[in-house]
Order: sequence, then C-alpha cells, then structure tokens
Amino acid sequence: MELSVVMPCLNEAETVETCVRKTIGFFEDSGIDGEVVIADNGSTDGSQQLARDAGARVVPVVDKGYGNALMGGIRSARGRYVAMGDADDSYDFTTLGPFLDELRDGADLVMGNRFKGGIAPGAMPPLHRYLGNPVLSFVGRLFFGSKIGDFHCGLRAFNKESILRLGLQTGGMEFASEMVVKATLQKYDIREVPTTLSPDGRTRSPHLNTWRDGWRHLRFLLLYSPRWLFLIPGLVFMTLGLVAGIALSTGPVTVGEIAFDVDTLVGASAALVIGFQAVLFALLTKVYAMQEGFLPHDRRVQKIIDWWSLERGVLLGGLLAVAGLAGLVASLLHWRVNSFGELDPRHSLRIVVPAATALVMSLQAIFASLFVSILGIRRRQHPPLTDAAEEAAGVVDAAAHKVAGERRAAEQAAETTGDGENAAPDEDPEPATVKGKQGTSKQSAKNTTSTKSTTSGKSTTSAKSTKAPESKAADDGEAGSES
Repeated sequence: MELSVVMPCLNEAETVETCVRKTIGFFEDSGIDGEVVIADNGSTDGSQQLARDAGARVVPVVDKGYGNALMGGIRSARGRYVAMGDADDSYDFTTLGPFLDELRDGADLVMGNRFKGGIAPGAMPPLHRYLGNPVLSFVGRLFFGSKIGDFHCGLRAFNKESILRLGLQTGGMEFASEMVVKATLQKYDIREVPTTLSPDGRTRSPHLNTWRDGWRHLRFLLLYSPRWLFLIPGLVFMTLGLVAGIALSTGPVTVGEIAFDVDTLVGASAALVIGFQAVLFALLTKVYAMQEGFLPHDRRVQKIIDWWSLERGVLLGGLLAVAGLAGLVASLLHWRVNSFGELDPRHSLRIVVPAATALVMSLQAIFASLFVSILGIRRRQHPPLTDAAEEAAGVVDAAAHKVAGERRAAEQAAETTGDGENAAPDEDPEPATVKGKQGTSKQSAKNTTSTKSTTSGKSTTSAKSTKAPESKAADDGEAGSES
C-alpha cells in the first residue's frame, strides 16, 4: 500500500465522516492505493462507527493526547507513506497530491504552510495567527536552523520508516514541533508546500488550549536546545560579570553621573558564577543527550569532552582554588595591617569578593569534571561463563542418546517385519560395543551369528517403520528449537 491518511479523533462525529469520504474520493480519482486510519482517542459520540461506515479503519488508542493518538495511528498504518491531518474538516484532504509527489521524489517529510496557501477568515484566532504560530516558528528556525515557515501545520506527510526512526516521545500538542525538530537534527530531506486552512465544521470548542499548549511547544523547543537554554545565556552572564568585575576590582567606575562601586562588584561576581554554572549545564546536558540519543552526535562537544578529562578538570579547579585562597590570605594580611579592627568595605571587598568567586568556581569545575566522568561510564553486559568440559559432555550425551534411540527403533522394526526366509547379512557398525552394553558376553558366538543374520530384502513397510520414528524425532527437535 502506498499511502495511509491518519486522523486523530476525539468526539468528531460532526465532521469525521466528511473527512473520510473526501479522502477515499481522492484515492479513487487519483488511482492511489491508500487507506484512511482513524486513531480514536476514546470518543463517546459514535465517531468510530461513523468512520467505519464511511470506509475508514478505526484504531483505538488508550493513551490520551494528540501525539499519542497520532503515533498509535502511524504505527498501525499499512502504507509506505503517511499523511496526517485533523478530522475537523479544516484541511482539504483532496489536495494531498503535491505532498505525495514530493514523497515520491525522495522527501522524508513534507510540511504544509498555511501562511503561504491561505487562511480563510475565522479559521485561525488572531492571537495564533499573528503571535503564537509566527513566534514559535521563528524560535524553531533560530534554535535548530530549520527552514520551515509553519512549524505547527497539522497537515503534513512523511515516509513512515523515516519518522519511526526518530523515536518521537511527546504525547501532547508539542508532537508537531518534535517531529520537525528531530527531523531537522537528523538532516532529513524536509520540504514545504502551500496548503489552505478553513474554519472547522464543529459546533463545540477545539481541543487546543492557547496558553497551555503554547507553553508546551516553547518548553519543548528550549529543552531540546541546550545551546539557547544554557550556553548562550551563560556566556552573556559570564562576559558581563568578568568585564565588570575586572573594572571594579581596582576602584569605582563612573559613567556620567552614576558611580559603580563594590555593590556592583558583588553583582558582577554573582553574574560570573551564574554564567559559569550555565555553561557547565550546557555541556553536561549535551553529553547526556548525545549518549541517550535525544540529540545527534556533536563533534565539537566530543572534542571538548576528549580534552577535558577528570584530571584536567581537577587541575583547573585546583588552580582556581589556589587563587581564591591566595586572595583570602591577602585579605587577612590587609586586616592585620589595620590591627584586626574595623575595615572600609570599599577596600576590603575588592579583595574578598574575587577570592570567594574563584573558590566557588573551583568547586563547580571539580564537580562538573566528576559528573562528566560519571556520564562517561558505560553499562556493559558480559557473556555468561561456560565450562568447556560440561558443554562437551552434554554434546556427547546427546549424540549417544540419539544413536541409542535409532538403534532401538531399527531393532523393533526388524523384529516386527523380519522373517527367516529372507534373512541376509546386515552390517552392524558397533556389534561388540552394543553387546557389551546389553550384557551378552557369555553367548558371544550365538549373538554374533544372530547379528550377522538379518533380513536381506527389507520390505517397504520395514523402511517406513524405521523412518517414522526418526522423522518424529526430527520434528520434535524442530518444535523444541522454535519454542
């Protein structure tokens, strides 16, 4: 099957039948081998039966949420390509032709763009049209280098195998952003085609919650971008704190009529510490995300990790600690010069604050080095130990049991079908060994004669009787291996 159209459904009785019939009509008119899959998320208004009557296949999805419903439908889809869209009749499923053409041309993901195709009056609230969607799409392009203009368009199509490889996890509305972000990070071939958005055909309010779902989209974009969440803010704080701290450590700084003194120095020190901590968080987050597969491998981060060993991190922290202790010793000497009496904060804090800052950063560096080393520990499962002698003995025992079973079967077949008139010599591979096991050493001559006298012309019945137990044993062996 070429195309599966998946529609999430939660109480869409007013529109689901229309959407299904339009899609099936598109299949027939275009000669496409396709299906409609309704991913039902617990409808209570009879949407399931309406969809079946219209020709769709209904897949129940227990876990609630837009993303959960879609993933349930995508996994159940039988087509090589999958298109997804809401079942509220806001998207025209008869316009899937350009999406399918791009997929046939090798695209992994084809996004619709409502801003290029057209948004009908009343189809999208003004807050979403002029603030929510443009801002979140801009953030997605800025954070991840994507070229998609409409991150949250509900009508899109993709190669099923490619999307399943992404391991999409989110269960809510942020599923739309996750698909684009992960596909961008994996360097997928992502294309965009114009599409239109019409007012939905429902009389009830939509499931989308403006502020809750908007925040979930923004939160996802931030959590998947340690660079913008930690690194860039951390570098800004560190730069401001370092520049201000160096300038104020020698004396007050006057800008126009405003004088910055030791109070500002304390704030600069705090900014430096916060920025340093944020940069470390960016590094730790990136290492963890790379190892767990949340984010793709970053060669620049890997170079930093390879260089920043535990020993080097502890050495760096030790140097900062020595500098901080030296500053504290200098502050004690300054106090001693003043006979351990009252000090002028404008002078003493210029020694104490940088020293305390160095000590704090030294501990941060050491702890971060330890944590990076912990993240580098690999979980390894060793193969179970086996005794070679026991394994060989087991193989020998199994072979012996097999030979003994075959011999007993042959003897029983010979006794059943053999007669004295057709007796003829038959070779016995190990007559002496078998006789020894049966305890017939006292009648060796008689038994030797008996062993050599067997039926010369074996009948068809004898052959079948001999082969049947062997076939059954072989069949039993195969069944045992499968179980």
